[in-house]
Formats: sequence, structure tokens, C-alpha cells
Amino acid sequence: MAHHSTRPTSRDVAQAAGVSQAAVSLVLGDKWRGRVAETTAERVRQAARDLGYRPNLAARNLRLGRTRTVLLVVPALTTEFFAGVYTGAARVAAAHGFGVVLYPSPEGVGPARDPFASAQAALDGVIASSMAAEALTAIRGDQLPLVMLDSDPAGSLGAATVNLDIADGVRQITDHLLGLGHRHFLHLAADVPSWTFDVRARELAARLADAPGTTLRTAPAPISIEGALTATEAALGTPGPQRPTAVVCDDDKLAAGAYKAARRLGLRIPDDLSVTGLDDLALATALDPELTTVRLDAELFGERGMHALLAVLDGRAPDAGDIPVHLVPRGSTAPPGAP
Repeated sequence: MAHHSTRPTSRDVAQAAGVSQAAVSLVLGDKWRGRVAETTAERVRQAARDLGYRPNLAARNLRLGRTRTVLLVVPALTTEFFAGVYTGAARVAAAHGFGVVLYPSPEGVGPARDPFASAQAALDGVIASSMAAEALTAIRGDQLPLVMLDSDPAGSLGAATVNLDIADGVRQITDHLLGLGHRHFLHLAADVPSWTFDVRARELAARLADAPGTTLRTAPAPISIEGALTATEAALGTPGPQRPTAVVCDDDKLAAGAYKAARRLGLRIPDDLSVTGLDDLALATALDPELTTVRLDAELFGERGMHALLAVLDGRAPDAGDIPVHLVPRGSTAPPGAP
């Protein structure tokens, strides 16, 4: 059928199934029992599947009333940060009469069993982090109105993308360390295939490429304190003329591992080694010395994600522009070789 350019309508489904549009509404709104024959209902569902028809949410909501439920898909591996994202999203959702259901994408075990066999029927929309993209396709969440967090705006699955200005955060860290006089850097990089971590690596390399006399080593590490400890110890223990004096970590948990590695190698922070994080989790001020890091406003991130989804559901354009982030200098950074 020649419906590639426009979205198939309920009229198309009615024609394909040989029924009235009213019958299509009843079947797809799950209100057909006792009014439409079971064989007819199955024919309508099959026609809808064949055509790739999805009900117009705005129109359907006026008629049937929404479930007013949104699914937030997050990776299980950064719990504290995404707890903040959830809090922010739920606050805005509640103000608009929506509930938020949390679906943690289980780390390292591939997509979980679909907890919503008929996700589309039960949900109005999805907010998902790029780190949870696999779970998203597994639960067919990419077929619902979708807002992506932490994702490449150019290659996004979603109708809208909401990002923190991570690139600027990395610029702030790099400028801070260069300003202190550091020239030899170790990037403790999260070993997670995700756009947000690619941005950190790309931006750090680009900034240092513009600064004469700098060197950059990279040590990939899983996002765990143990993994970071092992990777940092190996990287700093490698002989070479230019031992890094600053360790730039992709997140605060990695920085905690770098602290342990420094202690094991007999290096003092910040006298012998400056360390930076990215997140400003509770961990940052639990470390001693307290960690210089970039504050990411997780709750604001969740709020913006929910506002964007509400805009998509209403057919409005969501607010553009990344969320600003801020360097928080603390005791873990100082000039190299400071007394």
C-alpha cells in the first residue's frame, strides 16, 4: 500500500480489515467484547500490525482517557544519579497527573524479559537513557512517544533528546587543571559503550590537542571502584618519561578507585597527583581530600526529560539547549609537585 509517506490512519486499517472506523476504535481501544466478533477483532489487529498503525495518541486520549503512565528506563549501574533523575521526572509528572514507572535495564545480562507484554497499551510514553538503549528495543519502548536522555541528538531514536552539557563540563575540568600547571594527564575512562562517555573522551583529547606540551594516556575501566583501582595502578605504574600528574575520571566512582591506587603507589593527593570526577555524587565529599568534580543536576535532568515528553505528547516542540553543568573545585586538585 502507498502509505509510506504519511502515517497510516484508522481509516486505512478499517479499509484493510473491511470494517467501520468505529469497529477499529473499539478493537484497538480494547472495548470490543460483546460488540464485535472475535474473528473480526483479530482481523482488525492483524491489519493494524501489517500497516504499522499506531493510534494518534492525542485523539485517542480525548476519547478513552489516558493511562497517564510514563516509563523511565535507566541503567542499573549508576543508581544514585538516576535516583535523582527519577525524583525530578516524578515531580513534574505528578504535577500533570502522570505516574512514573521505573525500569532498570539490568547490567551485563542483556535485555530483561519484557515486564510489559503490551507496553504500548499500558503506557503513554517513555524516557530512556542511552545506556539503557538495548532494554528499550527489547520492551518495544522505541515504538512509543520517546524522549532520550544522554544521547547523541543526531542519531537519537526519540522524538526529543535532553542532554547535560557534558562537553562543557570536561572543558571546565581541563581548563582548571591546565590553569594549575598540569601537562601530563591520565584519562580514567568508563569502559561502557555510551555516547555520554564518548563525549568525555573526545572533548578531553580535543582540549589537550590545543594545549602545547601536553600528553594524554587513557586507561579504560569498568564503572566500579575495584576496576578503577586496577586500571589506575597499571597506568601509573607504567614507566615513562612523563608520569601523569592529573587523573581525569569519567565519574566520581572511578575517582574513588584512583584514590585507592594512589595510596597503594605511595602518591599523595593532591601533592603528587590531582584527581577529578564528574557527577558530584554524595561520594565526592565522602572522599578525603574532597573531590574536585563537575556537578550534574540529576533532578533538573529528570524534570527536563519529563517536560520534553509532555511537549511531545501535546505535539509541542520541547525546550532546546543543553542543561548547564558546574565545576566544583575542592581539595583533590593542586599545582603539580605542590609542596
